[in-house]
Amino acid sequence: MKLLLVGSGGFAGAVCRYKLAGWIHARYASAFPYGTLTVNLLGSFLLGYLAGHVSAETFVLWMGTGFIGAFTTFSTLKLESIKLLKQRLMLVWLLYTGVTYTFGILLAYAGYHI
Repeated sequence: MKLLLVGSGGFAGAVCRYKLAGWIHARYASAFPYGTLTVNLLGSFLLGYLAGHVSAETFVLWMGTGFIGAFTTFSTLKLESIKLLKQRLMLVWLLYTGVTYTFGILLAYAGYHI
């Protein structure tokens, strides 16, 4: 049962990430990865909120481990960071990584304490 919860949540989260990040990228096409930034920051807030307010194991497995785990994407963050460095877009890289880590932590904290 736990595997089904995580798997179905992961499926839904991956589809939502794909759609939302693609939609953002289509509207704001640039070297800056706005789509990935948006899903990672939103996911940080949601996971912080979940950690601070929800104790039901089944919902935490579905939403936290499954949905948010697949919705956010650490690997794409790293890949996009490497691409920005290879393209010598140092200011874009610095802004992207700085905003992602700083605001990711702040939004998780805010979600936890709301």
